[in-house]
Amino acid sequence: MTRALMIQGTGSNVGKSLLVAGLCRAARKRGLSVAPFKPQNMSNNAAVTGDGGEIGRAQALQAWAAGLVPHTDMNPVLLKPETDVGSQVIVQGQRLTTARARDYQRLKPQLMAAVLESFGRLKGAHDLVLVEGAGSPAEVNLRAGDIANMGFARAADVPVVLAGDIDRGGVIAQIIGTQAVIAPEDAAMIAGFLINRFRGDPSLFDDGYALIAERTGWRGYGVCPWFPDAWKLPAEDALDLAKPRRAEGWHVVCLTLSRIANFDDLDPLAQEPGVRLTMLGAGQAIPGDADLVILPGTKSTRGDLAYLRAQGWDLDLAAHVRRGGQILGICGGYQMLGREVADPEGIEGPAGADPGLGLLDVATVMTPKKRLTEVLATHSATGAGFHGYEIHIGESDGPDRARPFAHVAGMPEGAVSADGRIAGSYLHGMFRDDGFRAAYLAGFGVKAASDGYDAGVDSTLDALAAHLETHLDVDGLLAAAR
Repeated sequence: MTRALMIQGTGSNVGKSLLVAGLCRAARKRGLSVAPFKPQNMSNNAAVTGDGGEIGRAQALQAWAAGLVPHTDMNPVLLKPETDVGSQVIVQGQRLTTARARDYQRLKPQLMAAVLESFGRLKGAHDLVLVEGAGSPAEVNLRAGDIANMGFARAADVPVVLAGDIDRGGVIAQIIGTQAVIAPEDAAMIAGFLINRFRGDPSLFDDGYALIAERTGWRGYGVCPWFPDAWKLPAEDALDLAKPRRAEGWHVVCLTLSRIANFDDLDPLAQEPGVRLTMLGAGQAIPGDADLVILPGTKSTRGDLAYLRAQGWDLDLAAHVRRGGQILGICGGYQMLGREVADPEGIEGPAGADPGLGLLDVATVMTPKKRLTEVLATHSATGAGFHGYEIHIGESDGPDRARPFAHVAGMPEGAVSADGRIAGSYLHGMFRDDGFRAAYLAGFGVKAASDGYDAGVDSTLDALAAHLETHLDVDGLLAAAR
């Protein structure tokens, strides 16, 4: 009979996603058929699934840990923020609507049916389902109609383990305080707690750990130290964009846009010893020693075009071009490089059009239909093939399309300027392909020296599972599932 266990957190970004990924890999190593599940996620870093939809990047990584192809049932509700108060609502992989936060609260009851339907299909196909919560169950102001935490746990009768993040401080209050504010019926769903992201000697927390167990009556499942190789795994949250920085190497600068999306495109470059990657934040000028500037994907092209200009990056890009630098725009970044971005139907915000950066002779029109597909492409400049995916709205056309960035099924894709120094493409995930990455870097005189990227992620997932086995009671956690 299929069992399930839910990992909830005392707050956002406490490490729930990595805990579930590590437990998926640990369960798989025990010979179990295990699947990840997150009822509701909020992220602009999405993955295209085998069934033609999209889910949060964390669930795609967890599927990888479980040895599965990502499926829309693993994350039936995905919210993709477009503004500070509104998000695109993706249900079972497809766009349902765009809703403001207050309006979304009224949608939740009807979304629970889709959540339970997807969860039921996963339970029917696997031995174990490991569920990740969202935010915190202590957000009791959002408890009515909840589909992400205790509302789901009680509707699906799934036991919960509460994870606290000691690195941010106050973990005793995080856990005891959660019990204090949630309803007794919700607290009864919690089978125990664990402490995540400890730095230093865990024995120093023995008294605190015992106090939590005594005050809550919950079982403790261990204290997990910080996992130092977490940066090698694709991140979902823009808060996790910081990577170890090198002092030397071919300098790639990525503009950290306010609605940056699919930023794991840069992860393989960050792991190349010959590459120095800078994720440039607001208020920082594009450095004069940049070799390549990347304009990444975004959930709001026109909104982030205004944000880019507010940082003065448009002027910096012009200076970068004058110095002979290279520019690559990916998806929304490609759209920004053109002459104009038009949204006549107001799909991403108020209807209208804005001038682009004018660095590529193309223009973009936003269209209602979103393109979600995996592709096999051939890079025009190097002839290297690579696997990638498209996840965008909008169509771009213009004279620079006569020089495509790549070809997909024999058709031109993307655009390149006449001098070859500015390129744009809708294709995500290109740098994950080892052969393409090596050929692309070689074109700039950079030797790719890293091992295979996918193999590196897989070995890091093995190391994560071993890390959890060493420091947590993994047998006890899996036994708590029902």
